[in-house]
Amino acid sequence: MSKDKTWITKLPKIGIRPTIDGRYGGVRESLEGQVMNMAKAAAKHISENLKYPNGEPVECVISDTCIGGVVEAAACAEKFDAENVGVSLTVTPCWCYGSETMDMDPLRPKAVWGFNGTERPGAVYLAAVLAAHAQKGLPAFGIYGRDVQDAGDTSIPADVSEKILRFTKAGLAAAMMKGKSYLSMGGCSMGIGGSIVDQPFFEEYLGMRVEAIDLTEMHRRIRDGIYDADEYEKALAWVKENCPEGEDVNSPETTRSREKLDAEWEMSVKMALITEDLMYGNPKLAEMGYQEEARGHNAIVSGFQGQRHWTDAYTNGDFMEAISNSSFDWNGIRAPRLVATENDAMNGVSMLFGYLLTNTAQVFADVRTYWSPDSVKRVTGHQLDGVAKDGIIHLINSGSASLDGCGQQSIDGQPAMKPFWDITEEEKDACLKATTWHPSVTEYFPGGGWSSKFTTKAGMPITMSRVNMVKGLGPVLQIAEGWTVELPDDVHKVLDDRTNSTWPTTWFAPRITGKGAFSDTYSVMANWGANHGAFSYGHIGADLISLASILRIPVFMHNVEEGEIFRPAAWSSYGTNDREGADFRACAAYGSIYG
Repeated sequence: MSKDKTWITKLPKIGIRPTIDGRYGGVRESLEGQVMNMAKAAAKHISENLKYPNGEPVECVISDTCIGGVVEAAACAEKFDAENVGVSLTVTPCWCYGSETMDMDPLRPKAVWGFNGTERPGAVYLAAVLAAHAQKGLPAFGIYGRDVQDAGDTSIPADVSEKILRFTKAGLAAAMMKGKSYLSMGGCSMGIGGSIVDQPFFEEYLGMRVEAIDLTEMHRRIRDGIYDADEYEKALAWVKENCPEGEDVNSPETTRSREKLDAEWEMSVKMALITEDLMYGNPKLAEMGYQEEARGHNAIVSGFQGQRHWTDAYTNGDFMEAISNSSFDWNGIRAPRLVATENDAMNGVSMLFGYLLTNTAQVFADVRTYWSPDSVKRVTGHQLDGVAKDGIIHLINSGSASLDGCGQQSIDGQPAMKPFWDITEEEKDACLKATTWHPSVTEYFPGGGWSSKFTTKAGMPITMSRVNMVKGLGPVLQIAEGWTVELPDDVHKVLDDRTNSTWPTTWFAPRITGKGAFSDTYSVMANWGANHGAFSYGHIGADLISLASILRIPVFMHNVEEGEIFRPAAWSSYGTNDREGADFRACAAYGSIYG
């Protein structure tokens, strides 16, 4: 973990605000211990259950005193600023003075947990302070247990725990993006809208900046040897040992020589090293006399244009993207480095959301083909069944599908994608063995390169998402939870070969609800807003919805159960029957956080 350059700046902490009835003379004194113990319990619960992307437990900061009025609220705010608190959780079991004790920081995601007990009116304070938040335009999540607890009960009920952790994960994701960069390596790829990088979106909605370089910078660093030569030799030797070559499907006329293929491996490895240096910096470059290059671009996510201005002449970015996005390389098991294919920044953002919520590698893919049961039967004779009975969507792309996506890791004996600190050496090796590397199709990539190939194992719960930009509306998010599917080998080959037999494939069956965009699998494909999507391990749609509400990005398509949706309390004021419409109205009313 210490070698990883990803998290070189301070990580945001969770601030716990214990608020209290400010009346002395018996009231406040009787509550001090209970209120502070509630704050300590919340902090302990968060730190024991959540980790940062570097694997360390999430840190919590508790106000030095209970907050009974504005002076203590101001002192708490000063402490939070000094301690790099990015998320605020107010807790109380009693009545407090709402506008005097509330968190007034407009940039800090906030929630209030009002203890459900009858001895003191914590629920009354919760309702009052949420109303104050709504009135002042400072939306806050409201947390309130379903069942009444006794005053001395220090446990955190399951429903309260779920909301605390969901809010905290979403709030931390928003806080970790703030101040970071999207590194745009190159410009627009093949006219793809998502790779027309929208700088105001990053600035106003995510609190990020866009750093842009021309791909001549990649060429210069390769030409002039501006990379760690020792690490390059180590990486190239590792590749030769751990990246097995697969079939070359090029025709005799387009097959490239062994000498050319070896040169493509060498350039691929250099591109991977240089991309990491561009994103995070590398002190080794300063030792070589390249002080400016050694600093990097403070990037938390990047994108590589590739096609066509680079790939028509030079080795493509497939290896660089795939290995960057994986949880391991020649330096062992480590955190993924997010790189979006074709500089699709909007899909890069989708990958970033999933990564910050789960700490796991993300898979970038084309949302390529809907295969209906009838089409599969007609072409192969196979009848789809189980979760795939309504059809499947072919997710496939030559580029940045992390090798974790093959499903060779496991949780409780089932295929999975895990945070890097939970991945074993055996699982890492299994992912590498399940992946073959094929000479890229010359017609696609005249400059050459190596494309990864694997087939995802069945049974992984996954969530596909995508952020789209719509003129006059702004950013919108779509979400599809479902499962990975495997097909019989002969069926898979027939379907896969119709697209490209040298690219990684995931067969995806979304969960069908019978309503709207999820009335059937065809409708999921028909309503998907772009040619790309990113998927994350697990059913994390509810977490994505909470994060989107913090960022004021409405969700126009999802298959998450209504009871799991958790947004700021003020969203209810925009409508309770049509929650999708209310989300749009609330996001429009509040506008972007940093705009």
